[in-house]
Amino acid sequence: MRLSNRLTELSIKRSKPKVKQYKITDGEGMFLRIFPNGSKYWQLQYWFEGKQKILSLGVWPEVSLKQAREKRFEAKKKIKKPKNNGVNQFHRLDENEVIQEIEKPQKTPTFNKIFQEWFTRQSVQWTERHSRGVESNLKMYVLPDLGEKPVSYITKQDIISTLRKIEAKGNYETCRRIRQKLEAIFTFAEIEEHCSTNPAKGLQPILTKPKQKSQNSLPISELPEFLQKMDADNGTVPTTTLAMKFIILTFVRTSELRFADWQEFEIDSTEPLWVIPAERMKMRKTHHVPLSRQAVNILKEMQRYSGPEGFVFPQFYNRKKAMSENTLLYFSNRLGYAGRNTIHGFRALASTVLNESRKWHPDVIERQLAHQESNKVRSAYNRAEHLEERRRMMQWWSDYIYSLKN
Repeated sequence: MRLSNRLTELSIKRSKPKVKQYKITDGEGMFLRIFPNGSKYWQLQYWFEGKQKILSLGVWPEVSLKQAREKRFEAKKKIKKPKNNGVNQFHRLDENEVIQEIEKPQKTPTFNKIFQEWFTRQSVQWTERHSRGVESNLKMYVLPDLGEKPVSYITKQDIISTLRKIEAKGNYETCRRIRQKLEAIFTFAEIEEHCSTNPAKGLQPILTKPKQKSQNSLPISELPEFLQKMDADNGTVPTTTLAMKFIILTFVRTSELRFADWQEFEIDSTEPLWVIPAERMKMRKTHHVPLSRQAVNILKEMQRYSGPEGFVFPQFYNRKKAMSENTLLYFSNRLGYAGRNTIHGFRALASTVLNESRKWHPDVIERQLAHQESNKVRSAYNRAEHLEERRRMMQWWSDYIYSLKN
């Protein structure tokens, strides 16, 4: 007589992975197969037409010991089904019918299929560049390991094993971002009822924290000299100098400036404004930039070079193309600030000065920087845009910058 129900949840929990896969038996043909990466799969061994077969019953702990035994009971009933015709005591199903009846409730889409569904829905909210980055990272680092696995069978150990490979290459920031995306993908799968738990959740403490990247920024004490060097430079085309001045006054992101179009500006107004459409913003939200008198003067001077339509800051020798990505950085480097200053650093500099002045509410400053608001209450409050206060702040900032120049 074969013994059954040998395992306990505690004994399963204590079973550790080994160099090679192995199995621990519960009885009646059912066992738990333990893989080197720590994954634990329930399987049932049975005979069909004289041949030995293996049937998957799920992954522990998503499928508990009790649930696995219930599945074993149901499977055995379906393998031999009574037929009430008075001739045969048992009716043997054909193999396809056995597999279909037993496995149909357990069939789930692969991780790759869920990823594609999630990506299609999410990417409409992202910039094209961000979408390409997410898709590229998942295809390079995740799909080779997890792509063809049923999403409900993927365990924490599977996720950890994949992330450890990324860490082993020293790509800690990439690892952090991929873990975030995996958590989002499995949340989507969980809501769609393709899996019962999120194996990518709660893994932050065991992963190496990436070093904080610093966007090199000049101290405010060095900004006057930078402005003077910029005005005195004769080797740079005028459009580059004007673009540098404008980005300092508005402290927008480089991409937002490079692709600025004249249609986005209202400069012949008592309240001049630049409205950047959502599709060009990092956070995919329309952004309003009140324009100071000095910023308007720069724009009017730019019209001499770029014309009244198209890109505001085009390449000097080709108006149909946006200014190159590194034009402003190379300009800063030529002035003697290579490795000490980035264009993004002007955003940090503006934030520091505006906050330390204590003249402006922190929410107003954050809104002008177009940072994402994590606090839902503050986000709702910020819907008012603080536009009037931001207009006063932007004029104060421009006056401050020009005072440093003088």
